[in-house]
Amino acid sequence: MTSFGPPIDLTDLHGYTRATEPTRHPVFVGRVSTKDQQNPASSIPRQVALASERLEPGEEFTAFYWDVESGMLPPELRGRGTREMYDALAVPVQRDGGLQDLMALAERDGVTHVFAERSDRVARAMLTSLTVEHELEQIGVEVVYANEPTDGTASGRLRTRRSGQVEAEVYRAVLVEMSMGGQIQHAISGWNHGYPPYPYTTVIDETAPARGGTRFGEQRPKRKLVPHQDPRRFGAARELCRLRREEHMETKDIIAILAADPDRYPGQWTHRLVNGLIANPKLSGHQVYNRKAARTGRPGFARLNPISEWVWSPTVVHEPVVSLEEWKQAQQVTAALRAGAAEGGPLTRIRTAAHQMGLTVTQISSSATHAAYRIGGRQVVLPTPIPPVLVQQIIDSITAGAS
Repeated sequence: MTSFGPPIDLTDLHGYTRATEPTRHPVFVGRVSTKDQQNPASSIPRQVALASERLEPGEEFTAFYWDVESGMLPPELRGRGTREMYDALAVPVQRDGGLQDLMALAERDGVTHVFAERSDRVARAMLTSLTVEHELEQIGVEVVYANEPTDGTASGRLRTRRSGQVEAEVYRAVLVEMSMGGQIQHAISGWNHGYPPYPYTTVIDETAPARGGTRFGEQRPKRKLVPHQDPRRFGAARELCRLRREEHMETKDIIAILAADPDRYPGQWTHRLVNGLIANPKLSGHQVYNRKAARTGRPGFARLNPISEWVWSPTVVHEPVVSLEEWKQAQQVTAALRAGAAEGGPLTRIRTAAHQMGLTVTQISSSATHAAYRIGGRQVVLPTPIPPVLVQQIIDSITAGAS
């Protein structure tokens, strides 16, 4: 009720008082960055306790939604942890789902208020927290953060909220910068990121600086690549790279050769494996980081970054399968094969005709408009793309020269 009431008694008029307020259904929402960086068993109960201070007297939460994951993830990538993972954490707070579940069920379950310790428990990215607030507001749900003031003007409370969200966004940017800096140093020091490529395995680098433990245990040791214990893998990787670089073979043909001799080339050869190995710069003996942008907002999708954004170790830091120059040549051949396929296969037709005559087609050099090839003992310069009429002329020439 307003403090500026009517000068006479109007309480007997219809519409003087509002209809009875609907029953409140408050729920809790929380988040812990990761199970390694924070202890969910203590953090989540603490968040619940702080958020509970904003409940009405005698009121209790009707549901608890919380996640153990990075606050930098977009909403569509949240809540991917399995039930078994959450059960193993032994958090003494029931879990009715995560943020995604809250957004999906809020209207159906009649949620009226969502309480959190502060805005970055929803998300560190300001856009995400704003989106969550907006979508809940559209269905009549009020979002309440326990660290915000309860008095003052609405504009003042809003200013406090937005300031907190800006602070969380800035902190997010700082974390990304610090993490990126650490990962870059990790790579240029020669330590491996991710799963080792087919011809390698990893071992702990005993020469790496000692790292102290945290309250959650010892930090993961630094690891470097070494040749796989099965020496055939090194030979197989070297051969498939040679077939692409020197023979200009397409992936399916490389697979056929490798699969035909499993004793020499062990493994389940697939397009993904062969293409991935040919494109992997780690086979040059250098450590390389930032080849892919994993956080793209699309589940299971990693965008390839431009080569100009890759981070390379200054020197060779593990035994190479191929030289860096050989790796580069293989990428050029791959690009030419793709260009040939994109233009209807003229280069593929030439290569097929040459192969039938026992000849190979090898690219020597290229520019934006032309490429030089060695066909058997001859060298030809062809425009890019190759005109269809020229393709037939070259095929006729190959056939006539071999007969």
